[in-house]
Amino acid sequence: MIARLELPVSVRARDASVLVRRATRDDLEAIMRLLSDDPISAGRGDVASDGDREAYASALDRIVDDPSNELVVAVDAAGVVVGTLQLTVIPGMARRGSSRLLVEAVRVASTQRSSGIGGAMMRWVTEQAAIELSTPLVQLTSDSARTDAHRFYTRLGFVDSHVGFKYAVPLPAHAPR
Repeated sequence: MIARLELPVSVRARDASVLVRRATRDDLEAIMRLLSDDPISAGRGDVASDGDREAYASALDRIVDDPSNELVVAVDAAGVVVGTLQLTVIPGMARRGSSRLLVEAVRVASTQRSSGIGGAMMRWVTEQAAIELSTPLVQLTSDSARTDAHRFYTRLGFVDSHVGFKYAVPLPAHAPR
């Protein structure tokens, strides 16, 4: 858990406020559903299968136990998890030793998309979380197929300044992921 990040916090979406708080094991099902609710993630295997529950639980535990990481959820007034994202503070040498805040796995429930929840979460990241964590740069990657997401991030002030590369490592089936 990123110790300096003060949570929970209420953020204003277009029509209502949501509570942004640290994810717990009780949120596992909801996070799995949010990942599988996204067609690109589902195409990569995030299908919220009962058989994958232990892998997700293990990942959640590793994130929560790592002081450089934070997994947060956005919860509506009814207590339903409607969004999630992961934050990672990366210490760096470049930019005179500046740390970066990496934003990953931003998801909003498909029934809530275009409601302002994603924008509220990302504004909280750039206006509050990055300042609390002393990270002068917030960065993220987005699959090249996510053209709507690219427009969304551009509207929020993000600049598509870099080209990202990934390499899929062929791990043995028994290796932890």
